[in-house]
Amino acid sequence: MAGIYIHIPFCKKACHYCNFHFSTQTQHIHSFVEALLNEIELRRDYINTPIQTIYFGGGTPSLLSAEQIRSIIEKLQLNFDLSNLQEFTLEANPDDININKLSEWNAIGINRLSIGIQSFQKESLAWMNRAHIVDQSHQAIQMAQDAGFNNISIDLIYGTPHYTKEHLLADLKIIEDYRIPHVSCYALTVEEKTALNSMIEKGKIENVKTEVQAEHFEIIVDYLNKIGFEHYEISNFAKPGNRSKHNSSYWKGIPYLGLGPSAHSFNGSSRQWNVANNALYMQSLEKRALPFEIELLDQVAQYNEYMMISLRCMEGFDLKHIESSFGKAYSEHTQNVIQILAQKDIFEQKSTSYCLKKSAKFLADGIASEFFIVD
Repeated sequence: MAGIYIHIPFCKKACHYCNFHFSTQTQHIHSFVEALLNEIELRRDYINTPIQTIYFGGGTPSLLSAEQIRSIIEKLQLNFDLSNLQEFTLEANPDDININKLSEWNAIGINRLSIGIQSFQKESLAWMNRAHIVDQSHQAIQMAQDAGFNNISIDLIYGTPHYTKEHLLADLKIIEDYRIPHVSCYALTVEEKTALNSMIEKGKIENVKTEVQAEHFEIIVDYLNKIGFEHYEISNFAKPGNRSKHNSSYWKGIPYLGLGPSAHSFNGSSRQWNVANNALYMQSLEKRALPFEIELLDQVAQYNEYMMISLRCMEGFDLKHIESSFGKAYSEHTQNVIQILAQKDIFEQKSTSYCLKKSAKFLADGIASEFFIVD
């Protein structure tokens, strides 16, 4: 099985914190879709196994019309095996959701919505420069549930300078009251070349505080665990049976095809990514060509990536898998690092598997780097 990710690189406005590839020049959406249809044809041989998941991300995929989404799906059907499609996710902003669109999305076959709530607090949305208001968040969730979308995920951003524990607990209570089955919680990060980074450097706003984010993370984990969520990946929580199949495939190393500007693809031995430039992407595909970069993943790179991903997931890493996939020397290296880190008491062990204790999860990426092999 495999997955297809489609990057829709357009937004109504720029959120201050965002470093994903997007443009607010939405008048070019039609030309982009035409280019995307060409890319689908050109890349039909990248994956030769049935497609299990489709994920429209961005950017803001909910800016597309139903006709545009349908044309993309029809082109995918002509070029890939979608007979075993299990999960079809569309990222949507609250202000784009209405009864008519929900009906159209249902008819197209979308069976999972990822709604970009970010916060139910008015001040937080204004600080982030989001396009929607709090009332639209509530309306979007209620309309989606009334339309039969039971598989809903919402995004939550925590750790912003003005965001208090009381704000966080209020947001979590709303999630509980709506019986949302999946939540993605992200600590605000300050990325280069973002408006947020520029404002912090100029002293216009306060920088984020790691200790506050760590405190918020602990509150989130405790709250969601108590109401029945699995903390199955560092930033992701799901009620049993509601994990994201698409993202879980990423974390299991299953091949996927990425379409659209800046989208990444992985086939098991290499990773490639499209040019992050809308104009160049569209101009190239008009000529039936696609500019991309590619990285061949040697054994060291594959091991490092496995350790990074596995320590972010609740199942952790497995020494037997490491030895069978990478060799005895990699297993011995892993065990040596485990011994070095033993005094920190950060691991839980089950047979030959190791996962992080709750107290260490916020530091998962740093812990994973301790295992990296550097050529």
